[in-house]
Amino acid sequence: MEPLTIGFLGIVAILVLLAARVPIAFALGSVSLVGIIIVRNERAAFAMLGGLPHEFASSWELSAIPMFLLMGAVAYKTGLTSSLYAAARVWLNNLPGGLAVATNFTAAGFAAASGSSVATSAAVGRLAIPEMLKYGYDKSLATGTVAASGTLGALIPPSIAFVVYGFFTEQSVGRLLIAGLIPGLMTAAAYTIMIVGRCTIWPKLAPKVAIEVTWGDRWRALRDVWPLPLLVLGVVGSIYAGIATPTEAGALGALFAILIGLAQGRCSFEVLKEAVMDALRTTSSLFFLAIGAVLLTRFLALAGVPTYIANLVSDMNLNELELVIALAVIYLILGMFLDPLGVMLLTLPVFLPAFDALNVNLIWIGVIVVKMIEIGLLTPPVGLNVYIVKNVVGDAVPLSTIFKGVGWFLVCEFFIMWLLIWYPQFSLWLPSLMMDG
Repeated sequence: MEPLTIGFLGIVAILVLLAARVPIAFALGSVSLVGIIIVRNERAAFAMLGGLPHEFASSWELSAIPMFLLMGAVAYKTGLTSSLYAAARVWLNNLPGGLAVATNFTAAGFAAASGSSVATSAAVGRLAIPEMLKYGYDKSLATGTVAASGTLGALIPPSIAFVVYGFFTEQSVGRLLIAGLIPGLMTAAAYTIMIVGRCTIWPKLAPKVAIEVTWGDRWRALRDVWPLPLLVLGVVGSIYAGIATPTEAGALGALFAILIGLAQGRCSFEVLKEAVMDALRTTSSLFFLAIGAVLLTRFLALAGVPTYIANLVSDMNLNELELVIALAVIYLILGMFLDPLGVMLLTLPVFLPAFDALNVNLIWIGVIVVKMIEIGLLTPPVGLNVYIVKNVVGDAVPLSTIFKGVGWFLVCEFFIMWLLIWYPQFSLWLPSLMMDG
């Protein structure tokens, strides 16, 4: 059998395993290992497998992941998230749908500290959903807001997805992180406009919360939350100014999060231990997934799949816009069924040769890819963030109600995606101003 045929059969086998709910890391790794054995031999396959754990453990770029995760875990465990929600609530209470808007901005702030969409949805959902339901908010609005705003963790720096993408595409992680800032803020703004607009037209969605809030209350609410914006600004600013690499910025961010917790009397040894264990568990699962993806990349390269695809794109005479639209459609379809990060790691080895053939800017493509996996967190039937929210609310809200609420946010995503595809400068302007790559 021809190596190219074996390569495409391997892709089909992975999709079948994923459809059967086999863990993504195992599906990618096992099929790729067997494929390398068939294309080459057992010695080559196990030599690759044996060297990968060291390659990942010694990777400077990927060492940013545990640092970002630790920073987010400490911020959550020490109560910075709840302080952020309390402050957003008293400042935004007078807006139509004020609690939902506060939830949206709380998620944006926590996303900037954690880099994880799932962590953002879980943390903000525990705080905000009971509060919104208590004041009579429509269930689909309350749960949909949390599920959708949680996806901001994929775009707003620091972002785990951008670190992984940068590693696999050999692009500057620092530039990728900064490239996600404007699209992330655009998304948060679009969500806010949609929430306020809906609640203005249909006031029953979000009854006015009768809470007397003075300016003194507003300023006092900021007293406990000011360290978090300062922390995020320090991390993002140091990367943007070229003062620190993403790994160094993440390490400093984790250290400062611990110091802030200690200064506020919220960071005991037990709290720190829980935060470290959370970061370790998530890092381990991500690294297993990435090892499987690297094996897939090498298997496909040995089988000649990337060269075949590059030649196919060249023969089809697709321009970069047509290729990006095709990418978005495929991500939308796969995102309905597969884990978002898994979709990215499965498709990058297939699509990268095509983009290389057209000399497309991979920083811009990185924003498109991460935006599409963010949308995949919301699309049925397997919208991971929707299930995270369902886990938070239990039997109080049906799954169909949460998906109904998310639909409005997907309309916003359509317009944001249109802007990002047609106007690449939304993604590329800030990275072009950076002092260092």
